[in-house]
Amino acid sequence: MPTLGIIGSGHIGTAIARLAVAAGIPVVMANSRGPHSLARLTGELGPLADAGTAEEAARAGDLTLTCVPLTAVPTLPADALRGRTVLDTTNYHPHRDGRITPLDREELTTGELVRQHLPGARLVKAFNTILAHHIPQLARPTGAPDRSALPLAGDDADAKASAARLIDRLGFDTVDAGPLAASWRFEPGSTACIRLYAADPDVPHTRLPDVPALPVPAEGLRAALTHSRRVRVADRMF
Repeated sequence: MPTLGIIGSGHIGTAIARLAVAAGIPVVMANSRGPHSLARLTGELGPLADAGTAEEAARAGDLTLTCVPLTAVPTLPADALRGRTVLDTTNYHPHRDGRITPLDREELTTGELVRQHLPGARLVKAFNTILAHHIPQLARPTGAPDRSALPLAGDDADAKASAARLIDRLGFDTVDAGPLAASWRFEPGSTACIRLYAADPDVPHTRLPDVPALPVPAEGLRAALTHSRRVRVADRMF
């Protein structure tokens, strides 16, 4: 598998980087603080991990994972990502991002908004439905009976196929939820996001980080996506 660029070294980016190097996939990581700030992390990850600038991570391979807050999306290296498959993990959190009118009015999904900032990129929405600490808890080898599935959405079939191959290597099955316009089916607050993967889905929001993961097979995820109802984004607090 070619090198995976990861822009964003927070909890999600780091969790995926650990799975990638464990699967033999080289990674180039970047963050807003510069390569020097990643020396300890890349040292822990081992010889398959390197640090670089965001542009270097974007150009490192055919696939790039972006794990940045929505407000940081305009700072991504759009020219370097043009023509590449981008796995976008971004969610809209009004308490962090402020109110964004096109999202509140449901004129766009978060994925469609991100794509506007990355013209020419082959955007795939993925890894936005699961908490970082649940990622290593649920990763399983291909064919494992308790393997979980993650949804993805995008408008480019080849890009979705490439994303699915990567996610398979990382330890998860995938379910295609359709185009980016349908990615509301697994945005925060929907039946196919976050709490679906929690052993106790009814705990208060603040306690979710303490809840262990619950495996979600592909058929369970498909049912959740099918029955998902669009959450009124303007009312979203988290």
